[in-house]
Amino acid sequence: MLIGILETGRVNPDLVSAHGEYVPMFETWLKPAFPQVRVRGYASIDGEIPASPTECDAWLITGSKHGVYDELPWIEPLKGFLREVRSAGTPMIGVCFGHQIMAEAFGGSAVKSDKGWGVGVHDYQVTRRAGWMDGGPDEFAIHALHQDQVVEIPDDATVLATSPFCEFAMLAYGDPERPDAISIQPHPEFNRPYTRDLIELRTGVAIPHDRGAEAMESFGREVHNREFALWCVAYLRRALAARDAA
Repeated sequence: MLIGILETGRVNPDLVSAHGEYVPMFETWLKPAFPQVRVRGYASIDGEIPASPTECDAWLITGSKHGVYDELPWIEPLKGFLREVRSAGTPMIGVCFGHQIMAEAFGGSAVKSDKGWGVGVHDYQVTRRAGWMDGGPDEFAIHALHQDQVVEIPDDATVLATSPFCEFAMLAYGDPERPDAISIQPHPEFNRPYTRDLIELRTGVAIPHDRGAEAMESFGREVHNREFALWCVAYLRRALAARDAA
């Protein structure tokens, strides 16, 4: 399976030597759940749009420091490509900014939340368990780092998980059992060392000191990155099998 990684952001240059870039970060996260997976990066933040929505077997949209509401020249073309991907029946996964821009592309809305920054290990409650989520926990924890949130979901979206801080934390588009796409607000690709270093770097600059301190206190807790990766792989395998059988 070849997954195209649509890069909508970049790792802070001060952290690249220790933690690497986003594309290998996502590959490292997915490999234990699916050793045969291959990835290919596309610099969407620089305006790179794939030639075809079927150029890869599936697509994954990364996080970003930008907001979906920012007037940047690459955002609207990316929304258009995501709509093409969905029309073509190619499965896709959105993470953080990817979660937000998918909601916008398909008829929802994301804004800078008046709740402020959500950082550190956050807990999420499964509200709708689809078949491809079999075997996972009813509650899961993942590293969060966001100020923006989806506040209105498209008519055909189903909420799969929520939290007190983030109502629309995980979404499926179309039939939840056979979704066209899925997305999540927190960062399953972030490991503890990278998240800690990133929050330390941004606390007092973008993240308020009190939120940064709360995040640091949360880092001893278990996260469910692997479990979410297994859900993603199960979703992708089911979606591609259905497409091949059609």
